[in-house]
Amino acid sequence: MNCLLIFDHLNDVVHKKYNEEFANHINVLAVEQGLLSKDSVSSQVYNNVVIQTFSPIVTSHRIMNCQFGNSYRFIKCEDDLMMYFEEYMGYLFVFIGKNSEEYMRKFTNISVTIVRYLCGPDIYRLKEHEEKAILANKLIDSWIAMESNDQAIHVEAVEQLVVNPDLTSATIQILRDSVEKLTSQIDCKKIHALILVHNKFLSLYSSQNARELSASDMIFLTIMCHSIELQNTTTTSDDPQVFSYQVLLSGPEGDPKCLPHVVHIIPVLNAINLIYLFEIGNLTVAASLYETFCHFHTMQQVQIQREKEIMHPALENLDLANRKLNDSLKKNKNSAIENSHKQIVKKWEIIKKKYQDYLKNDSEESLLRAETLGLGFLENLKEILGFTSVDESVLNSSVDYIKEVSSGVIEKLETYEEFLNVKSINNFSLGSYLEEFPGLVHFLYIDRNTHRITTPSLEFSTEEQLFNKKKIWFMMDFGRKYLHKAGVMQLIWKDTKFSYAYFIWFEDSNGTPLKPTVFPEQLSSLPGILCEDFYKKLKEKCFPKMQPSKVRCYELFCLHIGLVTASVVLEQNRRLAATISEIRGHPFLATDFL
Repeated sequence: MNCLLIFDHLNDVVHKKYNEEFANHINVLAVEQGLLSKDSVSSQVYNNVVIQTFSPIVTSHRIMNCQFGNSYRFIKCEDDLMMYFEEYMGYLFVFIGKNSEEYMRKFTNISVTIVRYLCGPDIYRLKEHEEKAILANKLIDSWIAMESNDQAIHVEAVEQLVVNPDLTSATIQILRDSVEKLTSQIDCKKIHALILVHNKFLSLYSSQNARELSASDMIFLTIMCHSIELQNTTTTSDDPQVFSYQVLLSGPEGDPKCLPHVVHIIPVLNAINLIYLFEIGNLTVAASLYETFCHFHTMQQVQIQREKEIMHPALENLDLANRKLNDSLKKNKNSAIENSHKQIVKKWEIIKKKYQDYLKNDSEESLLRAETLGLGFLENLKEILGFTSVDESVLNSSVDYIKEVSSGVIEKLETYEEFLNVKSINNFSLGSYLEEFPGLVHFLYIDRNTHRITTPSLEFSTEEQLFNKKKIWFMMDFGRKYLHKAGVMQLIWKDTKFSYAYFIWFEDSNGTPLKPTVFPEQLSSLPGILCEDFYKKLKEKCFPKMQPSKVRCYELFCLHIGLVTASVVLEQNRRLAATISEIRGHPFLATDFL
């Protein structure tokens, strides 16, 4: 039984996703409590039932969080049922299920991330636009399927399809030709084109001045492609079926989140997906707008606590963000944006004065007035977000051109179709390593600077392979759990059949080993990059006096048969990391694990 619920600040239901077991359970309770008559019970869950059932818990969570700054993350109920809570921009995500605490947290955080990619800071769009709600559910389902079957998605890394240099050059040239043709035809010059084969990244070409795609954006696009593949969609060169969306990407490190893009996905040939990304809107506006949303939400939280020492800097940050937004919107010629902008300027001046009056004179009336006006101010922010992050003209006008150029791409890729499909199934083989590393069953090597993963391909066609898969997933979860909860960076352990190892280590830009100056006992975020970059935070904690960009980070998981001793495991891990680094182009990689 599981269910995802999203509540707004009034405890109204913005979105819900549930399975049949949850629907039956909640409707039985509703009948018992007199919320539903037996005649009105159906397979769906009604909003009024959800609100009346969960409102006391949601209210309790908000009070503990806002008034006391002491929110709880989860509640354990009877029969191992758990409720997990995650808050984003004033909206509360509640996940109900019978999973482990770690999975509950990961699922809830991923749900927030997926919704953020679709809606940005305005989660209410899920309720206003049914297509976004449907897409969000599809993407969550796709992540669930991939997280339990795809190693790269499970550890939130990008798997590169390993092909020869000639094929790499050929596919990049194909993409380049198509992008140059598109830039000459449509009013958008910042375009990315990329090819994915069975969830693996093959090639990318970006036009001049296009913002770099982050690894988390690549993973999100992989999940989008997988959700389309689940529909068993096929296409031909005569008529490619283009799936078009408006999304807000994360962008490279240091950029703001929620960068508006139009995405076109074309399933070409067999499990090969062609993706085009058009950067729309204004980066400065997007950055200042997201920053204003964040600081406004912080202000909403701290004003409830009535603590001036916290409220004063929060007001300064919001005022600064709002000034940046005003500056970025001054040159805008869109009349609708201009009207919303004028309203923001007018309302903010009044709101700021009311906050200042409260801070000086303890005027509760002024604070209440600021809170009331703030709701209108927020609506104007949402209007500008809609105007600047959605461009139906680019989306609609580009579809025909996308079909035209993709037909040419399909024709050129047909030559390589069979090879690419075979290669994607067996991208990297363990065979060549078996003699050199006796007892080695599996490994995962992840460069956490680029978040690229190198790992042998897996097959689950036999009972033994399925057994090994469970052990591999257990190894990944166990190692990351100890890293997250206890800061353990070197770990070797055994069970009755296998020996497991997990290492994470650091280097400078020359490959010289770096020893952490601080060993964090626990980090707030979960290992991964989709929700936030855990590894950047880890570097900041371990090396507080160094810039994170100057510190390189690597991960290695190894599975050996149980007869292999710990000393052999350690020695093989050193050699394995060095061998992989040579293949990946890092010949001076240090492997000073312990």
